[in-house]
Amino acid sequence: MRGIIALEDGTVFEGEGFGVAGEAAGEVVFNTSLTGYQEILTDPSYCSQIVTMTYPLIGNYGINDSDVESSKVQVSGFIVKESCRYPSNFTSQKTISRYLQENNVVAIESIDTRALTRHIRTKGAMKAIIWSGDESVSNDDLIDKAKAWHGLVGLDLVKKVTCREPYIWNTQKGLGKNLKNIRFNIVAFDFGIKYNILRILESLGCRVTVVPANTTADQVLGQNPDGIFLSNGPGDPSAVTYAIDTIKNLIGKKPIFGICLGHQLIGHALGGSTYKLKFGHRGGNHPVRNMDTGVIEITSQNHGFCVDMESLKKPAIKMTHLNLNDLTCEGITDLDRNVFCVQYHPEASPGPHDSGYLFEKFFTMIERKGGNANQSGSQAFIRT
Repeated sequence: MRGIIALEDGTVFEGEGFGVAGEAAGEVVFNTSLTGYQEILTDPSYCSQIVTMTYPLIGNYGINDSDVESSKVQVSGFIVKESCRYPSNFTSQKTISRYLQENNVVAIESIDTRALTRHIRTKGAMKAIIWSGDESVSNDDLIDKAKAWHGLVGLDLVKKVTCREPYIWNTQKGLGKNLKNIRFNIVAFDFGIKYNILRILESLGCRVTVVPANTTADQVLGQNPDGIFLSNGPGDPSAVTYAIDTIKNLIGKKPIFGICLGHQLIGHALGGSTYKLKFGHRGGNHPVRNMDTGVIEITSQNHGFCVDMESLKKPAIKMTHLNLNDLTCEGITDLDRNVFCVQYHPEASPGPHDSGYLFEKFFTMIERKGGNANQSGSQAFIRT
């Protein structure tokens, strides 16, 4: 099949299709990770995005049932230089092409992903149409459709990826309900939560109740949790007004830890604002400085919006982490009210483990607030 990616600025790249035949709209972005394509495909933060992988060979270790971050593939489209047709790994169950076809995802290969990435870095992430099929199609028509697509600014995508009902996370059936020696009871807001966040919280002894994004503060406080976790997710944080209002009513009442979209929503709840980055941060090799210790962490990232520190000039609020590539905000805290958050992904799936200590920081904050822990003390960070 032919494959085409048409950008809103009139640029067109042609290649070959290896997913399903069809057409999809989205924001075209790039990810610099060398591995973890299955985690990337299933990350809800990529909802309504067409992801370009900068590493040239994708699919070489195949697809399995374990390396997923949600219940389905979340991307609108997928672009690679070369799709591996003969994966080699003892866990492999199928090729990436078959996986994308089963999940009804349009994907193209055999394009110059270096040129596309360079174009995005120069011009910025932009609206696009990805198309694949055997019939003829007009490039101009695809460009017009890309221009007409609504884009991500002002768009609430959380409602598309959040759970519909609360549930208790359990890796194995019944484990979450019968977990002995529970360290903490945590309520986790699902704005598009990745499974590995839940796996880590569980592995560290937490009973985790996952709640929909529109859950109210009274509903959360009625469960009397030891701490509240705000997850990652897609779209423009300023559009998720109901979550911002809820967080405002929770700050100061329970310890709160947020990542990615959760971080941006905290920024709004504290009275600040966010802005859209030119091409975002997506990959597993982003350097971040811990402003308290001076230590440089290599981090896993996936976001297109950023908290504006100029809008948060309050004595009790400080920036805790700084991105060393573009000097943007990567973390903030209001310790007077026991809330902190980071823009990157300490659950690192895929990615480095430098930031795993943040989960223990959350637990320490809970202990200082007198959390209802059955046991305390430091435990090792575990990635599953």
